[in-house]
Amino acid sequence: MFHAKAVMFATGGYARAWKVNTNALSNTGDGMSLVLQAGLPLEDMEFVQFHPTGLYPSGVLVTEGARGEGGYLVNNEGKRFMERYAPAKMELAPRDVVSRSIQQEINEGRGIGGKDFVHLDLRHLGRPAIMEKLPQIHELILKFTGIDAVTDFVPILPTSHYAMGGVPTDVNGRVVMDAKNTPVVGFYAAGEGACVSVHGANRLGCNSTMDCAVYGRRTGRTMAKFIAEGAVKVPLPKDGLDRGKAKIEGLLSAKGKESPAAIRDELQQTMMVNCGVFREAKLLQKQLEIIKSLQERYKRIEVGYKGQRFNTELLDAIELGNMLDFVEAIVVGGLARTESRGAHHRIDFPKRNDVNWLKHTLAWKTEGGIRLDYKPVVITRFQPEERKF
Repeated sequence: MFHAKAVMFATGGYARAWKVNTNALSNTGDGMSLVLQAGLPLEDMEFVQFHPTGLYPSGVLVTEGARGEGGYLVNNEGKRFMERYAPAKMELAPRDVVSRSIQQEINEGRGIGGKDFVHLDLRHLGRPAIMEKLPQIHELILKFTGIDAVTDFVPILPTSHYAMGGVPTDVNGRVVMDAKNTPVVGFYAAGEGACVSVHGANRLGCNSTMDCAVYGRRTGRTMAKFIAEGAVKVPLPKDGLDRGKAKIEGLLSAKGKESPAAIRDELQQTMMVNCGVFREAKLLQKQLEIIKSLQERYKRIEVGYKGQRFNTELLDAIELGNMLDFVEAIVVGGLARTESRGAHHRIDFPKRNDVNWLKHTLAWKTEGGIRLDYKPVVITRFQPEERKF
């Protein structure tokens, strides 16, 4: 246990909650869960960006540059299907539009061979252009799929990519505890794990750099000033260390019948189906019931390896428990938001509803489940407008 005058969470996103994702193995949302367990809220968790071009079946990212340089998206009929969805922009439409278009093609049976992917076609660019402008992507595709993008189609599908939501902060990185933006003394967050809401409901490409380079710097400077002005250490909970030890000892001594790996796999698979690119009430409600069931099953897991050094099986079990915490906030927030906005697309509520839903979601963990509250969106220079293509 560490005792500090100021702490910053920079724990990253939580796309590992979905089976197909672009994230590192460590992006299991542990910071989100710790915040919930401390009685603090998370903000806008329902807004999760799916990138249109993840390699099938893993979800490993194929950069937007592949389409920016002139790559085509084609379906099982060999047609550039974006003409049906965004004729003015084609493959260069926003990520959420392209992701939904790909998923729609798959859902309607126009995936390649009836499977869950379409093709990215770079062949017409030619070897010199591909090797000059997209050498790393060519290498990545070759290593992960064995496909040479110069001569062959590349199988792709939408992949969970980036969290617009996270730990609520002000513009100086101070974590806030309520709809009034009351700061938590000495607690800060930055990066993808924080929700200063510079991205709103739908991040633009490259703006993730702002989370780190701009707000990371602002947060660090704010912390330094806080400490220099005479900050003192807030007393630690008297039972904090005992609770941490009890959690680890409980997992190591548990002799249940449930497999953590099986629970994690079911969570990730069902999140893809019920809380993915397209959402609707019956699927979100089904996913909430699945999560509740998995939370109960988690109480009966067993960690096979009992060692107390470099125990990656124990680490996986802890991360799974954390994941089961924050995914409930995603689903409950998405179920309550009866509109489509940015990356959150409800097929039963396909229009944006600024009258009722131009507001941020705050989610707390309680004994009875997730409790929601809302706070207004701060609009400065530009008024929200409907996107048209």
